Amino acid sequence: MTIGTDSLEPPRLSRWWNEWVELLSSMRFAIALLTVICIASVIGTVLKQHEPINNYVNQFGPFWSEVFGRFGLYSVYSAWWFLVILAFLVVSTSLCILRNTPKIVADLKAYKENIRAQSLQAFKHKAAGDLPHAPQDAAQQIGQLLASGGWKVRLQSRPQPDGSTGWMVAAKAGAANKLGYIAAHSAIVLVCIGGLLDGDLIVRAQMWLNGKEIYKGGGLISEVPAQHRLSPTNPTFRGNLLVTEGATAGTAILSQPTGVLLQDLPFSVELKKFIVEYYSTGMPKLFASEIVIHDHDTGEKREARVEVNHPAIHRGVAIYQSSFDDGGSSVKLKAVPMAANTKPFTVEGVIGGTTSLSNGDQKLTLEYTGLRVINVENFSANTNTNANANGADVRAVDLTHSIESRLGAANKTVTPKDLRNIGPSISYKLRDAAGQATEFNNYMLPVEIDGNRVFLLGMRDTTGEPFRYLRVPADEQDSMDAWLRLRAALQDDDLRRLAVSRYVKSAVEPGKPELEQALSASAQRALDLFAGVDPALKDMAAKATTDLPAPRGGLQAVSLFMESNVPPAERERASEVLVRILNGALFELNQVARERAGLKPLPRDEAARSFTTQAVLSLSDAFFYTAPMAFLMQDFTQVQASVFQVARAPGKNIVYLGCLFLILGVFAMLYVREKRLWVWITSQKTAIAEQTGSHAQMALSCNRKTLEVDQEFEQLKTRLLLPTSHLN
Repeated sequence: MTIGTDSLEPPRLSRWWNEWVELLSSMRFAIALLTVICIASVIGTVLKQHEPINNYVNQFGPFWSEVFGRFGLYSVYSAWWFLVILAFLVVSTSLCILRNTPKIVADLKAYKENIRAQSLQAFKHKAAGDLPHAPQDAAQQIGQLLASGGWKVRLQSRPQPDGSTGWMVAAKAGAANKLGYIAAHSAIVLVCIGGLLDGDLIVRAQMWLNGKEIYKGGGLISEVPAQHRLSPTNPTFRGNLLVTEGATAGTAILSQPTGVLLQDLPFSVELKKFIVEYYSTGMPKLFASEIVIHDHDTGEKREARVEVNHPAIHRGVAIYQSSFDDGGSSVKLKAVPMAANTKPFTVEGVIGGTTSLSNGDQKLTLEYTGLRVINVENFSANTNTNANANGADVRAVDLTHSIESRLGAANKTVTPKDLRNIGPSISYKLRDAAGQATEFNNYMLPVEIDGNRVFLLGMRDTTGEPFRYLRVPADEQDSMDAWLRLRAALQDDDLRRLAVSRYVKSAVEPGKPELEQALSASAQRALDLFAGVDPALKDMAAKATTDLPAPRGGLQAVSLFMESNVPPAERERASEVLVRILNGALFELNQVARERAGLKPLPRDEAARSFTTQAVLSLSDAFFYTAPMAFLMQDFTQVQASVFQVARAPGKNIVYLGCLFLILGVFAMLYVREKRLWVWITSQKTAIAEQTGSHAQMALSCNRKTLEVDQEFEQLKTRLLLPTSHLN
């Protein structure tokens, strides 16, 4: 704000009131408010708003999350202090407008023709010249020339001491410049008022005046008491409405910092069909909902289609397509044992529901959290397409392609992509009796990675970390049965001894009992270590130099054995031998497990060796899979839901009007120059035939000092101060 704020002091008001009004309407106070609002807006942009409180506790810790919550930083734009600042900014700017508008209007009407002739000499742009006509005629002709050029002109006659009459030509142009100040300041008021109307101010007022309370519980929406519901006549609100395909909903949810409020709508929305289309990357390309609006008062049924940026409006309430969600899809899961004391079983549930499980004394709750039917991943290897890895092949340089590949969007990459849909996935949580939950994400179908088909079983302890995936190799039937049989056989002492015996017989020629005995001991030790049943594991872990916990089995246990019993110089060669023995023993263990299941033994080919290699890695990683069971999706029936944002925003049009005023005001202030021109004309005798001529003094004032002003003044001087005979 660059307009002065000189006080219009009412005589009967106290000094304290005058000082308070002066502060509120001052430029420094408004700038301070704008600064605080800008800082708060930065906080609201950087810090995610309206997240669950647990997310903030995990990010900032218990102390700071509580401090930030007290200041309302998790919902900045609806915090009480933010609304108070907006209200003060409205008052401050309004007072500034009220105090300065009369001055601006008076200045717009004034031509300032009473300026003294001597004052014209003080202007930067000034000139003088002799005119052949009498002062009155010269003044009228100059006034006509200025009026034709878009100036507003006023003539004033003044008596002179010598008895003659002088004429002052006062002209002005660019009055819209001052109107720009009023428009820009009014825009701030309008935008703030619109923001207050469309914010939480009206909702908070209803909570204060009508006894409405935030609902912090759960349950069905229809069972929520009336003190937590807002009337359908609520003048302003913005909430979310979730509607399942084939269902109808008429109550929106307004999120609050500590709970929710329910907004009853004057109509209900029925979702006939939800449409979603995807890009090749798996990102949604189109959200669309075919709905039927049922009006509660008139009973009218109106069909509409809602897309992103194409809302449906009914009775002043806009229905926007916000996102989509699961509407209660049913899933059928098979629990596969990941621990020795569990057995496989089947469970059915609905996304968003729970199932109670029991594993002996251990009580678990299975929470179905999400179903994704499409999962597109990039499987391209970061390979160098250039045959010469050590440098560029000048014969294959394509400069045009090289340049074009780097132009375009900022996220453009020259790395080729191999995007594939790897099928549906199920997300769930296993929550123990203490309330601690572990989240899982398992894919329904095996995925081909590096030439091997594997099942991906994801797990993470907190939502802030990525999933860690266990890769379980698929057998020839594209199932996990072979891996599960092998894992169960690994926990069986008798089967391990039988597998070692078969491995020794196949690896050692007959007649070498000493070699058979040594190989048998090594193979048995390797299998016991890998299975995590070797009694020396705890002692070796206690003597180890690392601070890591003792391994429960897998390759980590084998590695610990090597560090404890083999000199460093011999570990590399010894580890190769021990791993070869372990692979051979596990291959025979797999054959034994297949025989017990009534299956044919695997041939000793590349596919069997690849499966064994993947199984070794997977069985080793399985010791880090802490859940007693993994749930694989066998079947599902998808039910989609559409998430609408419903809003009644009376301040929207006010904000639009404020934006228009702001554009006009800024344009007027930046591109319109306020100019004032004075020409003082007095009579004088000419040398030709004693004719009466006139002498003119001209001055130009402009609120912007630019080169264009200099050029315009030179043009005006040439037009106005030439002899009158040349002015027609």
